[in-house]
Amino acid sequence: MNIVLEKIKNTIKKEIEEFEKQFQNIIQDNDIPIIDKITHYIIHRKGKLIRPILIFLIAKMLGNIQKKTYHTACLIELIHIATLVHDDVIDNSFLRRGSFSINAIWKNKIAVLIGDYLLSKSLLIATNNNYYDLLKIICKTIKDMSEGELLQIEKSRKLNITEKIYNQIVYHKTASLIATSCEAGSRSVNTNEKTALKMRKFGIFTGIAFQIKDDLFDYEEKNEKLIGKPVGIDFREKKMTLPLIYTIQKASKKDQKCILNYIKNYDEKKRYKIINYVKKYGGLEYATQKMIKFRNNALKILEIYPEGTIKDALKTMVNFIIERNQ
Repeated sequence: MNIVLEKIKNTIKKEIEEFEKQFQNIIQDNDIPIIDKITHYIIHRKGKLIRPILIFLIAKMLGNIQKKTYHTACLIELIHIATLVHDDVIDNSFLRRGSFSINAIWKNKIAVLIGDYLLSKSLLIATNNNYYDLLKIICKTIKDMSEGELLQIEKSRKLNITEKIYNQIVYHKTASLIATSCEAGSRSVNTNEKTALKMRKFGIFTGIAFQIKDDLFDYEEKNEKLIGKPVGIDFREKKMTLPLIYTIQKASKKDQKCILNYIKNYDEKKRYKIINYVKKYGGLEYATQKMIKFRNNALKILEIYPEGTIKDALKTMVNFIIERNQ
């Protein structure tokens, strides 16, 4: 585990430990052997817990951790895992977090059903505890994420994504769940509406920066095990990420034609040719500048809150998101 992330988690160590206990109880509360087997596999290959960490840090910065805060962290993490399971089916990806994905082991049909199962578990946490404020925002978030995925699939067929459409896709697919995590963390400690929406805005900026960083991984010579997913997957799936969008916009007509041809007829050798064009036209630098801008916008929102260990950890978390190597 990353040293920086461990330091952040140490500021909410008690909360994270309790969250992990509750999450395990929730996810494994069933009587069906195959579900038990798969959820056991999921638990022992947990991710960085970025969304639960954001929830606890924001809740602790704004108030006192409540039972609702733990429930919020559990339901958000269930949604996150469900979307990853579905994403791997959509992308036909067999690696997740450095291990085999659910669909690689149990095939697509079971993976889709497990994703649905986890989503339903998350909604039950909200309904069983009468968290109707949370239910409204998480249902909208699930809708947003689905729309983002469908928009990306539609646009990848035509390869005509502008930066404006890219931002729309990124908000729906990635930033919306991080924004909801931040807003829900605020609402879990009964803050006012203005504060909750401010935290949502903080989450939007953080989430977009997070996705741009993910986009940049496809241009680096990283070990697949370190990243936890196959390199070059965005090119293979014809996903137009920010470095590529900027490059095509700036390239000469001749180079535009070459780049689009390489994407349409993609193989591993063409990956390096695409990367060379992106480097030639400054696509990586442009995307990095945008990522830093969103990071700075997120940090600016925190300026009005009192200094302290928790706020420092939250700021470190935002920086970690754009500096991580996986």
